Amino acid sequence: MPSTLKPLDPTQVELEISITPEEYDAAQDAAFRKLSRNAKIKGFRPGKVPRKIFENTYGKETITAQAEDELLNKAYRAALEEHKIQALDRPAVERIDADTEGQPPRFKAIVSVLPEFEPKDYTGVEVTDVSEQATDADVDRTLEQMRKEAATLVPVDRPAQLGDTVVMDYEGKVDGVPFEGGAAQGQETELAEDRFIPGFVSGIVGMKAGETKDAAATFPDPYANPDLAGKDAVFTITVHDVKEPELPELDDELAKRVSRSETLADLRDEIKRRLDDTVKRNSRRQMSAELLDKIVGANDFPLPAVLIEREIDNLMDESRQYVARAGIGWDEYLQQSGKTVAELRDGFRPEAERRVKTTLLVEAIAKKEGIVATQEDVESELSALAAQYGQPRERIIQALQSNVGALIDGIVRTKTMDRLIEQANRVPAAATAEKPATEVAAG
Repeated sequence: MPSTLKPLDPTQVELEISITPEEYDAAQDAAFRKLSRNAKIKGFRPGKVPRKIFENTYGKETITAQAEDELLNKAYRAALEEHKIQALDRPAVERIDADTEGQPPRFKAIVSVLPEFEPKDYTGVEVTDVSEQATDADVDRTLEQMRKEAATLVPVDRPAQLGDTVVMDYEGKVDGVPFEGGAAQGQETELAEDRFIPGFVSGIVGMKAGETKDAAATFPDPYANPDLAGKDAVFTITVHDVKEPELPELDDELAKRVSRSETLADLRDEIKRRLDDTVKRNSRRQMSAELLDKIVGANDFPLPAVLIEREIDNLMDESRQYVARAGIGWDEYLQQSGKTVAELRDGFRPEAERRVKTTLLVEAIAKKEGIVATQEDVESELSALAAQYGQPRERIIQALQSNVGALIDGIVRTKTMDRLIEQANRVPAAATAEKPATEVAAG
């Protein structure tokens, strides 16, 4: 089954597939035998019906359609292999009738493919240097937080202040009407402004045990409950107890109490290791984002429409999930946003194009640099996942199943970004800030 290839544009090719008369006849014979096995014609057992009678009953075109379908599937796969084509989606196929009666048809298949391009300007890119190690101050803050979490609450005979914990009853009303979730009794609450709606904690500060008062507060907009968003509320609050945290000493005994470390020095070392891992991940993420912005801006190549539409589908799914988590129905969200599904898709298009372009560019750089996921890389990632989720390695492999390809892609992407950061020109933040905007953008 010979085939010819004709490029249509950088992201589409046309395959023309021919079928020889011998192949066409053999395929029709095979199609008839396959169809006749399930044919139900009075007077004949399955598989024993003569072809002429089968054609009179079901139509000759039934055999032809089956034969052409089988031929096309086989010929299409062979053509992809022959021309070394990586198809991105199902092809658009057109049947071309033969010029001579009884001769087999030809087929044209329009195939979406990846563009061919050479990545450029990805080494020596100027990027803001970000520390990849935690500081002593970071360790001190973590230890202080551990002290607070291990603190003992001690009753005090004074007005409540920020950082205290109070035991209280409260009831909130909007326009004089109680609302769901707005009341509690015997609630033990740490007084921290950022944990509650504006005005609630400041209304409690200054109250003593046994005191009751009204505190005005305002729900933020937006808010998880849209019925309360932006509305003013009045909370009637009764404080029963005021307690302050009594912090333990920062010593070996605290280390044993809050961790598996035997000494405070060991605990500091463990905290430093954990914080270093977190800081490195965050700094690499920040530098990677800056690098990709500059490299993507320096490279221009056509993007396959099918990949963009697929990425828009992903963004739409992410949007639906976000809306569902917020407790809002999709139709209600569309009504609130004042947009149609088509308008939302158009709005997502620039981000979809950026994602597709970034993915193709990173893949091209990895290929050019010879970056691959080794067996050692895969084993290391599986071990890391097993430790992260507290599951045996075999269970992780079973859970991945068909996602092994995504795991390998993730490893290659991470190694590629590490290579780009190694090749980058890392400059202090102050130096970057002092340069003219045009020079920074040029990288």
